[in-house]
Amino acid sequence: MTLPDMHSAEPIPAAARAEIDRLLTSGDLFRYTAPQDATVSLLEAEFAEMMGSKFALAVSSCSAALFLSLKALDLPRDARVLIPGFTFAAVPSAVLHADCLPVLCEVRDDYRIDIDDFVAKLPTVQAVIISHMRGHTSDMDAIMTLCRAAHVPVIEDAAHSLGTLWNGHKIGTLGTIGCFSFQSYKMINAGEGGIMITDDADLVARAIIMSGAYEHNWKKHPVLQDAFATHQNKWPLYNLRMSNLSAAVIRPQLPHLAQRVEDGRRNHDHVARLLHQSHHIHVPAPLPGEVRAPDSIQFNLIDMTDEQVDAFVAAAGAQGVKVQVFGASTDNARAFWNWQFIPDLPDLPHTRAMLMRACDVRLPVHLPTDTLDAVADVLCAAVAKATEQRAA
Repeated sequence: MTLPDMHSAEPIPAAARAEIDRLLTSGDLFRYTAPQDATVSLLEAEFAEMMGSKFALAVSSCSAALFLSLKALDLPRDARVLIPGFTFAAVPSAVLHADCLPVLCEVRDDYRIDIDDFVAKLPTVQAVIISHMRGHTSDMDAIMTLCRAAHVPVIEDAAHSLGTLWNGHKIGTLGTIGCFSFQSYKMINAGEGGIMITDDADLVARAIIMSGAYEHNWKKHPVLQDAFATHQNKWPLYNLRMSNLSAAVIRPQLPHLAQRVEDGRRNHDHVARLLHQSHHIHVPAPLPGEVRAPDSIQFNLIDMTDEQVDAFVAAAGAQGVKVQVFGASTDNARAFWNWQFIPDLPDLPHTRAMLMRACDVRLPVHLPTDTLDAVADVLCAAVAKATEQRAA
């Protein structure tokens, strides 16, 4: 069968169109024009309620949310921030942008943080960002216990994990701050956009002011007013606001999230079962207590040479399935050795070896079962073809 575009984003519900038309007609795109109930403000209230958090702040991207989180923690200049060695380049970029220094931690073959390396480096840092990369949750019980004992704040980079549960708790609500993405290849698609959640009124007050709530615009946020009074004019303005138009695209998608999560998990697990037929493909299992919300699948290639890996990628691509091997290019933004903007960039030998065989294939949540079967068939056949070359 002819496969559809595997990188198509989730469609925007028709319910968004009336609000978008209203905003375009009125020209009311700035979140602070209305005295109350601006579209962005409504999104913040709805998202916070959905997540069970006290406060939410919608901004221009998840990267902006991470940056504002670090600034709102009021860390000293050159504070060291521990991040996983497997994440997107935007994470160490946000750390540097916040005048902090990224400290990289090893990641295991299952894409989760190596707790031993985490324990060794934790005493050297002032904050931690846990990236649930591609929706894979590290051992958050162990991480939160360690960080609480060390009095180190935790920011959750949950860009890929909206809808994921850890022992019944929503990912993004475990740390001091949770940050999410609305970029097109996420569960909720606004093209761009992000949001941060927290239960700390003082922290979110600082973030709101820095996001661009100048003069008295902070009064239009449903946050304790007393939390703002001590911060007005004390923090720089970075102008990272979300527009009403983006919020209008996002809000109608919130009610669809639960179904998208269910469909995404079904798709992932269906393809994972089929891929297990190949002795050269290993799909890491979720950790106990982890209920994932995937819209892609990751797997490791086993006992294959570099040449065979290249042949596998080419064979799959020729059949319409794009496979990204995270470490097999000179410019992949998820391979830490390409983050050459980091001073004294360290090597992480275990993470490097993992990334050279770790594969990523997008699985849009709306794909039907016959398409999923075809995707798995292409991947298994491509591996067989690539490995037969050595046997021959």
